[in-house]
Amino acid sequence: MDVSQGAGAIDVASTSNLGGAIQIHSLDPAHKRGGTVSQTFGSNSAMRTYVRLDSGDLNKSGTRFYVAYARTNMNLWKGGGYDYSDQVNAKIVQPLARGSSIKAFFDWSSTQQFDYQDMTMNYLHTVGPNLANYYPDYTAAYQAAQGIYRPALQKTNDPYDAAYYAGTANRVDYLGGLTLDENFTDRLNWKTTLYGHADTGYSTWTTPYMPSPNGAPLSQRIQTPEIARGGFQTALTYKIARHTINAGVWYEYGNFNESRYFTEAPVLGQGTLGNPTTGFPTSKVFAQPWQEAFSTNTFVFHLQDTYRITKTLTVNAGFKSMIVNAGNSVPTQSLAINGTQIAQGRLEASNAFLPQVSANWRFLPHHELFFDVSHNMRSFPEDGYGTNVSATPWTSSQSAFQSTKNTLRPETDWVYEGGYRYTTPFLSALASLYRINFSNRLQLINSQSGINPITAVENVGGVTTNGAEASVTIRPVDGLSIYNSFSYAHSTYDQDVTTASGVQATRGKLVPNYPQFMYKGNITYRIGGFEVHVDGTYLSSRQLTYTNDLHVPGYFLANFGARYNFGNISVLKGLTASLNIYNLANKTYVSTTNELGNNFVNTGYNYFLMGAPRQFFGTVSAHF
Repeated sequence: MDVSQGAGAIDVASTSNLGGAIQIHSLDPAHKRGGTVSQTFGSNSAMRTYVRLDSGDLNKSGTRFYVAYARTNMNLWKGGGYDYSDQVNAKIVQPLARGSSIKAFFDWSSTQQFDYQDMTMNYLHTVGPNLANYYPDYTAAYQAAQGIYRPALQKTNDPYDAAYYAGTANRVDYLGGLTLDENFTDRLNWKTTLYGHADTGYSTWTTPYMPSPNGAPLSQRIQTPEIARGGFQTALTYKIARHTINAGVWYEYGNFNESRYFTEAPVLGQGTLGNPTTGFPTSKVFAQPWQEAFSTNTFVFHLQDTYRITKTLTVNAGFKSMIVNAGNSVPTQSLAINGTQIAQGRLEASNAFLPQVSANWRFLPHHELFFDVSHNMRSFPEDGYGTNVSATPWTSSQSAFQSTKNTLRPETDWVYEGGYRYTTPFLSALASLYRINFSNRLQLINSQSGINPITAVENVGGVTTNGAEASVTIRPVDGLSIYNSFSYAHSTYDQDVTTASGVQATRGKLVPNYPQFMYKGNITYRIGGFEVHVDGTYLSSRQLTYTNDLHVPGYFLANFGARYNFGNISVLKGLTASLNIYNLANKTYVSTTNELGNNFVNTGYNYFLMGAPRQFFGTVSAHF
């Protein structure tokens, strides 16, 4: 795993990054034949099985591969339903001369899951945090669609929307690629990756807003997003004197197709709706509101130089150029169902010069100063009409899209960060200050319920963020580590926002969904093969609206974990048993906000998701 300092890394293959960057690399196969097995059990009938097999070196050249498989299954912590997934990962490595190599990888995953019901403050205060959808009680969902509600839901301000039968998702992903890492000399390296990715599946929601032709008062709304994309990333790195020069190109072409359907629900007593594993019931489709087809061309060039001025002072400077051209067509749409013409057209996000400069200065042993300045841009996100998921210009009507097409600008920012590090075997410390100036911030605005939304994407203008972070790790005795981290971020809008309904008083208001204060702490003690840790996390309150007239409270969560390494027993090596307890105090708290977009003011339809109560998980693992 590579974690960038400051605002990011210009060689990251991303067009949505306005902040830091984390690059995750898969492990290479081991040189020695063997494997790893792991079995987890836990709350809500959770089970996870993991097996990895390494071939070891198959010949003198070092050809080797691994194959890994994981199966995860657990019930939802409230209501009916489950989350289930299968994963396969494989990689083969062929070493070449001069330390070069060719690596091929393949990853596959299949996921079926049920959704948790979205909460509002009214639902939380009248029904409580355990409010859930009706699944598998089809009779209750059927009657609710007819206006006959369970007693608990009658207390809410909107029992019709307080619960549904179910929302589900079924996704299958394929990812494959080939990487050539060629050392032409000890100074010149060329690295190229070719890749392809496909994603298919569907999501369902049982809606009382669209009755079925057979007389059932509800139907199943199905969306079928499909992704097919491929591309390459190539870069040359040349070392000369005290310079390391790196230049590269990333190109990708992608297709994203999405359709919405309505399928017939059974009349009460004649069956029930399926779950995510039963497949898309194409024979029961009675309406198709829309179908959209997106295509995207992405081209990014980067050039950077890392200059080691002295043994203690290093400067990195570079830039990237980005062009992202995206657009859609609408082969199918129903004006009768949608009520408007769906947005279609093309947009381009481009910038020829996005610079970044950073420096590290170790001015004394154990002491280091650093700074980073960067300019970043985010391309326009893509999604279907009324999906209410991202701040995409294509979520609105054709008239709204046309009225903003020529003035819409991609989001950009300038990030400034400076800090100090101190590192010794006894103490590690970090302190940093940062400022971010966002421009053309795009936000998804929801003015109705999350199920029957009236959404629009608004350019809310500039956002200014000022922040500070500090962390300390103390290792007072052998085996004992104490970590504490504090962060503060003050993000406010620079001006009021003018919409079709008038001026919204957002100037100086906090950006919703983000806490101003966060704390993380951890105490870990190791002695022999035994390890125990306690950690805690605090998040301050988060705003739910753009005008800050509604918020969710802050919370503190404590977790506990312990494990013991039994060493080698027979063919098993490093046999380890562990126990982890999350939310130790069983706190009730809000985990997620903004899953359906924020409102300007408190409308009663300001949505969030509850966090899980206390959870227990135990794992046994070993190598062989």
